[in-house]
Parts: sequence; C-alpha cells; structure tokens
Amino acid sequence: MTDHAIRFATTGGPEVLQFETVAVGDPGPGEILVRHTAIGVNFIDTYHRSGLYPVPLPSGIGLEAAGVVEAVGAGVVDFAAGDRIGCGRGPIGSYATRRVIPAAMAVPLPGLIADDIGAAAMLKGGTTEFLVDRCARVEAGQTVLVHAAAGGVGQLLVQWLRTAGARVLATAGDADKAAIAREAGADEVILYRDEDVAARVRDLTDGVGADVIFDGVGRDTWEGSLKSLRRRGLLVSYGNASGPVTGVDLGLLSRHGSLFVTRPTMFDYYATVEETRAGFAKLFDRIIDGDLKVEIGRRFPLADAAVAHRDLEARKTTGSTVLIP
Repeated sequence: MTDHAIRFATTGGPEVLQFETVAVGDPGPGEILVRHTAIGVNFIDTYHRSGLYPVPLPSGIGLEAAGVVEAVGAGVVDFAAGDRIGCGRGPIGSYATRRVIPAAMAVPLPGLIADDIGAAAMLKGGTTEFLVDRCARVEAGQTVLVHAAAGGVGQLLVQWLRTAGARVLATAGDADKAAIAREAGADEVILYRDEDVAARVRDLTDGVGADVIFDGVGRDTWEGSLKSLRRRGLLVSYGNASGPVTGVDLGLLSRHGSLFVTRPTMFDYYATVEETRAGFAKLFDRIIDGDLKVEIGRRFPLADAAVAHRDLEARKTTGSTVLIP
C-alpha cells in the first residue's frame, strides 16, 4: 500500500507542512507497526512546526493517534496484530497513515472508546489528568480559573475540576464560546475581550482571588493571571497559545502575594510506562463513566493538516480537532 505523512523541512507557518509519500518499514525489536484510524491535532504540534519547541529537521509532526496494530517486533508481548491502541505522548510523527513506534509508547484502547475519541482525548485528557490531580492537586471547595475554557483542554479541565468538587471560573472569547464553557460545567464565565479578568475574578471571590489558575494561553494572560490569584496561589502555565512567557521577574511573585508558578509538561508526569498506563486508564474510566465528555469540533482529511493548523492558531476551533487518514 502507499503510505503518506505530513512532514516539514523548515520551521514556519502552516504552509511549511507537506503531504508526502513515505516508506514504512517493518517493526524492529520492541516496536509495533500501527495503521492510524484517527489523529489528534494539538497546540504543541504548532510549536514544533514553528520552531518554538525545536525538533531535528526534516521531521514528521504530531504526537497523538489511535489505530490498529498490524505487526509486532521481536520481544513485544503486550500487543498483537489486530489490537486497537492509542498513543498520546509521541513519538513525533503521528500525522501519517501508518508508522512504526516503540510498543512502550502505546496503550490499549478500551472497546468502549471510539477511535476518534481516543485520538482526540489522549494528549489533552492525559494533560488534564496530571494538571488537576498530580500537579495542582486541586481539592474540593477550591476556586479555580481556567483560561480558554471552550478549547479542547479547557473543556476537559472544567469537567475534571467539577468532578473534583472545585468552583470553576472560566474565560472565553465570545458568547458562543462562553456557552460551551457553561455546558462543560463552569460556574462563572468571564468574556476576556469585554471585561477585566483580574477585576472580575476578585469580584467573584470577595476580593480574595483564585486558589489555582490553569493557563494555556501564555504571554497574553500572564500578567492578568498573576493579578487574579489569591495570596500563595498557584499559577499552572501549561501552554503558549499566544506566545511564550519570557523575561520573568521573580520579584513579581512576591509582590502579588508570594505566589507559586509551575511550567509542567506531560512528558515529565508520564515519564514511565507505569505512569503512562495509570494516567490513561484513569482518563478512559472517566470517559466510559460519562464524567468526561470529549467534544470533537472539527475533522479534516490528513492532507489538510495545514488548514487545521491555521484554524487552531486563529482560535476558530472549539473542542478537539482530528485528522482522518
């Protein structure tokens, strides 16, 4: 069969992404050959493409997909041909019809999880799991602010936080996205284009501020996030949708109330096979139990990956975006 992949030889805008014919070899020791059925699109993919997170060039792109195992290499005992699997933390190169990956990077996909849901949920859902439960360790009764709550991770964060018993404040860009955030379970939604977010958070918390803030936007929300936290509050900066936060003055943390800030990555919280499988198992259980609803906002053919990136960066998407090989 003829296989295709999205690759790029230089960093830049979506136009650098090329739909190429590729040769896919046989799996070696510890590897599996996977035929993709659905592929997740995430903001980290745009960081690799733009050069914000450098990767060796030329390169494939994408970290997340669901598919079917077609062959296994020597020493692989956890998977066999015909098994459905998902991968949510790489290796890079998931924008492809088929590829060979280390078996340790894959997890079994439960029968009650559809392929497109698996592809849409693993990186974002795994991110949500570790951010709430293991990074911020959110407790019932805390007030938590979620930026860009209508986005893929944003919606999952709101739902996960509600299950944890938190009071959830959310930001959104317009009335339609505010409705999505409310549907996900946000208690209050702040329209960041129309309101001073920090002032509104203070109003909603009797002047105290939020206990925790989840900020995947980055540069544009950094200052407002600091102003929105309570004394000794925690800012979890997990993304750069508007650009990276640079030139950080640590003195700001003391001036805003002895704040805590962390910049976590999934790869440090899903660092081992055991952590990976435990985290994704928790995610799949939430989806199957109905506690977590994964919305797929847009589907694109694999060849239209550049269009998907343009819409994602222009904030024209809600929920998750998937590519179909």
